[in-house]
Amino acid sequence: MPCTARSAVLARSLVRTALEAWGLEHLADTGALVVTELVSNSVTHTRTYSIRVTVSRPSETFVRVAVADSSKAVPILRVSADGHDEAGRGLAIIEALTWRWGTDCLPLGKRVWGDLRSEIDSEVDR
Repeated sequence: MPCTARSAVLARSLVRTALEAWGLEHLADTGALVVTELVSNSVTHTRTYSIRVTVSRPSETFVRVAVADSSKAVPILRVSADGHDEAGRGLAIIEALTWRWGTDCLPLGKRVWGDLRSEIDSEVDR
């Protein structure tokens, strides 16, 4: 996708579609918000031309939402943002909404990801 703010719309659709296909609709709003923040971080903090958005299910217990770009700059979680700050809360939002998150250094950049727990109540499975 192009590294533009408008790509967040397509990224949200991708995440929602994947989660619905896996029967994990209950994670759709959270996944959409996480991918929006990840795309926003790439748009704001990199000079890359394109990003790669992925949604994967490495196991039955979690889903990974990720955005890769060509920047090697690793994002840093801000300890706090002042009430008057207009930015700087993206990673704090990702940390609050995900089970865990992190950054993978890649040969041509980095991938920032957030994992959402996909465990469904055992009563639903019966």
